Amino acid sequence: MKQMHTASLAELSAALHAKQFSAVELAQFFLSRTEKFDGDLNAFISTDADKTLAMARAADERIARGEAGALTGIPVAYKDLFCVDGWRATCGSRILENFVAPYDAHVVAQLNAAGMVTLGKLNMDEFAMGSSNENSYYGAVKNPWDLSRVPGGSSGGTAAVVAARLAPVALGTDTGGSIRQPAAFCGLTGLKPTYGRVSRYGMVAYASSLDQASPMAKSAEDCALLLTAMTGFDARDSTSLQRETEDFSARLNEPLKGLRIGLPREYFADGLDDDVRLAIESALTELRALGAITVEVTLPNAALSLPAYYVIAPAEASSNLSRFDGVRYGYRAPEYKDLNDMYAKTRAQGFGEEVKRRILMGTYVLSHGYYDAFYLKAQKIRRLIANDFRAAFEQCDVIVGPTTPTVAFPLGDKTDDPVQMYLADIYTISSNLAGLPAMSIPCGVGQHDMPVGLQIIGPWFSESKMLNVAHQYQQASDWHTRLPEMAR
Repeated sequence: MKQMHTASLAELSAALHAKQFSAVELAQFFLSRTEKFDGDLNAFISTDADKTLAMARAADERIARGEAGALTGIPVAYKDLFCVDGWRATCGSRILENFVAPYDAHVVAQLNAAGMVTLGKLNMDEFAMGSSNENSYYGAVKNPWDLSRVPGGSSGGTAAVVAARLAPVALGTDTGGSIRQPAAFCGLTGLKPTYGRVSRYGMVAYASSLDQASPMAKSAEDCALLLTAMTGFDARDSTSLQRETEDFSARLNEPLKGLRIGLPREYFADGLDDDVRLAIESALTELRALGAITVEVTLPNAALSLPAYYVIAPAEASSNLSRFDGVRYGYRAPEYKDLNDMYAKTRAQGFGEEVKRRILMGTYVLSHGYYDAFYLKAQKIRRLIANDFRAAFEQCDVIVGPTTPTVAFPLGDKTDDPVQMYLADIYTISSNLAGLPAMSIPCGVGQHDMPVGLQIIGPWFSESKMLNVAHQYQQASDWHTRLPEMAR
């Protein structure tokens, strides 16, 4: 048996069932790692050892009764926009600093039902708006591979705790790449499911037509186990799709012989750093050795994904965030003259600069005289992007390319230039606009020995095939097993 923090979920589960250690001992182990290392990372917003250990004791009782499943007793941490009953849900914002969730999000309830043990709530860009996790009211998260660099965003805390092995798995969200980009920067496997595959109930919304709860783990095998437990129809979410439950581990070991991999020429053009390109090309060589064939495809409207996203997402955010006004819950300005003054001061004091920027952008594009010129046009481009993918998948089974154009950049490097920050998501946004499943897996190192991520995009509801490709690659390589110094 490996050390607890480097073991896979399957190995941890087998050890728990064999009574090699208890769920309480496992939880205490990860809590002690958090106490030791999180001061450097700033990845957790909330922890509560008493609640965690109570859940662990309940898991041990399930195991003793013979009622345990594959995930019973396994610790998990949640990005701080998931409602977890009795825990704060701050969204990384001052405006929700003291909000305590009175119920569980659907995915949290699913994982609770599986017997998982909550370790805590994770730092994030405020309301999931950012690509570096520097926009949090609680301070920037650091990358475990290099504490002077960003972990990616907005699920930077999610990536940091898994990379540093402060948690075996964690849950984040992906609106425009917020799982895949941090996974690439931190050397992890992160998967955004097909839109509607996972319920959004109990997830504080940023952009409702784009957000998806997503697992992040060390490997595709671990992601498959977590995704299997997360999915399921939820009548409380109008975008939740009714589909038969699926075991995403069932096809992991299928051979890749004859798999058609599409390489979009737009993903290998100017803007991609040479070190990232070399790592991607090396990974493609390995996939060909496993029996896959590569074909060139084109996504002619890919360049329009960034401007379309930054019209649609802020427009939805301006609507979703209008509820944070100081009336019902959350922060309220201490001094004001009247109701309108209270609204204005509460929002001015409660929201950070990036959130204000996106609310203003969104309100502008939805305003009279600009709706048709901006918002409606962006939605038409969104359909064109989806059609491009549909045409590409007639020629291939999955699309592969870089997750990010660079490796993780230094803290503060892009904070004064929002456009450069937005370009960090140039390869990830289009799959959100199209509602496609997509994932990132580690495939090498670039400059400064920082991880590089390989992105895999599949047709709608092809998560099993994508996980199969990722798992076969990980069986033939060891990039996903490499650890930052603090995790060794």
